[in-house]
Amino acid sequence: MPSQLSLVPPAAARRPAPPALVVVAHGSRDPRALSTVRALLDRVRALRPGLPVHLGHIELNEPLLPDTLAALGDTEAVLIPLLLSRGYHVKRDIPEMAAAAPARTHLAAPLGPHPLLVDALQARLTEAGWGGTPRRTSAVVLAAAGSRDPDAKADTARTAHLLAARLGVPVVPAYASAATPTVEAAVRTLLARGRRHIALASYFTAPGRFATECTQKAPWIAAAPLGTHPSMAKLLLHRYEEALARPTAARELASA
Repeated sequence: MPSQLSLVPPAAARRPAPPALVVVAHGSRDPRALSTVRALLDRVRALRPGLPVHLGHIELNEPLLPDTLAALGDTEAVLIPLLLSRGYHVKRDIPEMAAAAPARTHLAAPLGPHPLLVDALQARLTEAGWGGTPRRTSAVVLAAAGSRDPDAKADTARTAHLLAARLGVPVVPAYASAATPTVEAAVRTLLARGRRHIALASYFTAPGRFATECTQKAPWIAAAPLGTHPSMAKLLLHRYEEALARPTAARELASA
């Protein structure tokens, strides 16, 4: 009579656990930000049952990324910045925290630019009332946090270009801090071009101070932040798979 152990397929018994997916959020004093990020992680878990999904913050909220990585021990993890462009946090903060941790870490690219973000931006604009005005009088301000890093500005400009191609109207990037133009300046530019129906697309992952301030400056409709839109969860999993598909040497720079 076969033993109980022989009933377990050998391949299943040896199958290793997948590397953990660690979403790296910036952190915010606005409590809506943390609840939004947690809900987004729940969407990721629903899409990929069995995948270990964790959260770590750069600052302001717990758990902080070093604590999350310490709890993982020396296991393998993919760190995905919940950030929309390159910049100091992506280039310095996250790699330094990863290098100091015992976990074997792979660093994924930030979320943007990517067509899935354009899907989410378009959906949020539609929810806010976009689509009922002539294209010749319509335009969009893509409101982002802002950074002094030129790569961050280039990434946001690329997203604006993709959104403009999707909507068929001008899309001007604008920033809440550290970069120009401001939302007010972008609106003035579009008004000078005869664009009377100017919508604001909120290029933020979650509600917070900058998103709120930008929304208050919208001359017409203002979309909600990207938040828990289904495309956001899909994009996190895409960045996870993308990071694991890169050559080992490139993926393990953070552990060197």
